[in-house]
Amino acid sequence: MYKHIIWDFDGTLFDTYTVMATTFKETLEAHGFEAPIEEILKYMKVSMSTAAQYYSQKFGIDDDFLSEYSRRRKDAEEENCKPYAGIEEVCRYIHSSGKNNYLYTHRGESSIRFLKKYGLYDYFTDFITKGSGFERKPSPEAIEYLIKKHNILKHEAIMIGDRELDILSGKNAGIYGCYFNEAGINIEVADHIVSDFSQLYSIID
Repeated sequence: MYKHIIWDFDGTLFDTYTVMATTFKETLEAHGFEAPIEEILKYMKVSMSTAAQYYSQKFGIDDDFLSEYSRRRKDAEEENCKPYAGIEEVCRYIHSSGKNNYLYTHRGESSIRFLKKYGLYDYFTDFITKGSGFERKPSPEAIEYLIKKHNILKHEAIMIGDRELDILSGKNAGIYGCYFNEAGINIEVADHIVSDFSQLYSIID
């Protein structure tokens, strides 16, 4: 059914939110602040800027705090940032079947580094990262760029992500959306939902 699969990175290809939230909590504690991990995750999954704004208002965290958090996060990610179970297999299957994987993330070049580190890079046709300069999701700008560059037929393309804005970026570009949620929770805008990446095979074929 789908020949062009566009992937989000954080919380979709790679299990990064646990590392990000835990490190943020540890940085807060180092400054004498307490926040439950569930609360931190809730705001981070909207966006990092949403979390930063919330805790700036709550605790008065500043740019120095965020710089410290960024240093701690990068160190923690090197050991703990890994692909979700089944990701390597499904990306390899898509590639070997003559279909195309694309990356679309707000993360910077670290996303490319992690794809290379875990042997996923060669399965991908193209990459949109923070440095690409497109408007942020849910803007369709980056996906429209991929559609034009690779002559993608919209009915053959799908955006996979763990947040509503991932799905909306796809829908706004006129393609399909697949929502990844390990708890099996659905959102109205998604055409498909998976809680395990083994469920993708029957969707993309």
